[in-house]
Amino acid sequence: MARRCEICQKDVLTGNRVSHSNLKTKRRWLPNLQKVKAVVDGKTKTISVCTRCLGSGKVQRAY
Repeated sequence: MARRCEICQKDVLTGNRVSHSNLKTKRRWLPNLQKVKAVVDGKTKTISVCTRCLGSGKVQRAY
């Protein structure tokens, strides 16, 4: 499963973890994805959606 929102295409961000002594190592910021059942093209489908899209109502949930 790709760590990407299927609505807004929010993806993993990368950068550096910086210690007190200013050493840098790679780190990742992961999006807050939830698997939800949603109506896609009139059919129920399980998709990965970020919580920002869920809260803003961009996804029509299937119950």
